[in-house]
Amino acid sequence: MEGLGRPKKAYFGLTAALYRLSSAYNKQNQNTMEKKNLRIVFMGTPEFAVGSLQRLVENGYNVVAVVTQPDKPVGRHGSVLRPSPVKEYALAHGLPVLQPLKMKDEHFLEQLRSYNADLQVVVAFRMLPEVVWAMPRFGTFNVHAALLPDYRGAAPINWAVINGETLTGVTTFFLDHDIDTGRIIAQRQFPIPDDADVEYVYDGLMQLGAQLCTDTVDLVLSTDGDVPSQPQQESDAHHAAPKIFKETCAIDFSLTAKRIYDFVRGLSPAPGAWCMLTPRDANAPAQVLKIYKTAKTGEPSAGGALVSSAPDHKAAGGALVSSAPDYKAAGDALVSSAPDYKAAGGALVSSAPDYKAVKTDDQPTGVEVGTLKAENRRLFVATVDEWLEIVELQPAGKKRMAARDYLNGFQHPEHFLLK
Repeated sequence: MEGLGRPKKAYFGLTAALYRLSSAYNKQNQNTMEKKNLRIVFMGTPEFAVGSLQRLVENGYNVVAVVTQPDKPVGRHGSVLRPSPVKEYALAHGLPVLQPLKMKDEHFLEQLRSYNADLQVVVAFRMLPEVVWAMPRFGTFNVHAALLPDYRGAAPINWAVINGETLTGVTTFFLDHDIDTGRIIAQRQFPIPDDADVEYVYDGLMQLGAQLCTDTVDLVLSTDGDVPSQPQQESDAHHAAPKIFKETCAIDFSLTAKRIYDFVRGLSPAPGAWCMLTPRDANAPAQVLKIYKTAKTGEPSAGGALVSSAPDHKAAGGALVSSAPDYKAAGDALVSSAPDYKAAGGALVSSAPDYKAVKTDDQPTGVEVGTLKAENRRLFVATVDEWLEIVELQPAGKKRMAARDYLNGFQHPEHFLLK
């Protein structure tokens, strides 16, 4: 899937305008509220949220309380309770901590009201009911790890990398009744290199989000809560970012090498993409194999007709079949009304990067997808279009390792398939 590209310029023009407005207020309005007078309640749970909380505390903002998830049972029997990273940071800095099981619990709401917050800041937390987000006089804003309205949901960083985006960013917006749909305050961009994994993007957005968090609080201060914002444009909401589960992380080797390459780095190092190392001997058991890093080779692995990584295209009898409305079958060829598809010699030719046109005659169709081979202590797997090198992996019951080390005890990869 191609990257979304740059979001609407209006959002970033708005950001610049907001900072100019903030400076003007600081110079012209001697009665601007000071940091110490703005009472902030912070809400968040994971490490990603700690970056913003830390920046608020270290820069002298008045964080009067912290709300986070209840301690999580861990260990074999769940007998040990592990506090969230946000709770650990809050306690280390003497901040009161609230851990409600339910956000509408009356006791929690009474506690929250007692802090008389002017503003609530939310980073990587849970959906809030109106009784909570509407409580402060200046409202509640969220720091979201994507350029809204794109990638609304629980896992925007993972999905941006999985989808091969080259640009992402962070957004501050006011909370409303739905998930990630509120009025946008400001945004900052963050480029994604082609070799970046989730850890790289996560760390970068955590720092960028922390900076935008304090910039937004400064804007609240300088405008006495009358913060300019604008509604999200639904036409720009091209991708969702739903929560990722174990089954989400299963690798489909019938996709193109580029799609699998992006999929693996979009789940690395956590939760980790996985597949089944399956012996060609049906009597032997398959084992789970996690893959953390791959490398593109450009070496073709299969022949046949046009190969598409898009989910609405399927190979059928040597031809490409599409369920999309702008594709029509005409004789023996597929005809598309889209401008980047052209008919050439009975085959469909696409200029899109995840489509490749190859011969459609009776030539061999290449190796089976998932086939493994080893060359010069390097491990490769066949995808639908190219060989993909497996660089780092983790066999069941063992630690993460380089593929070259794995090959020391894996003598006959040709006897296995990855499924």
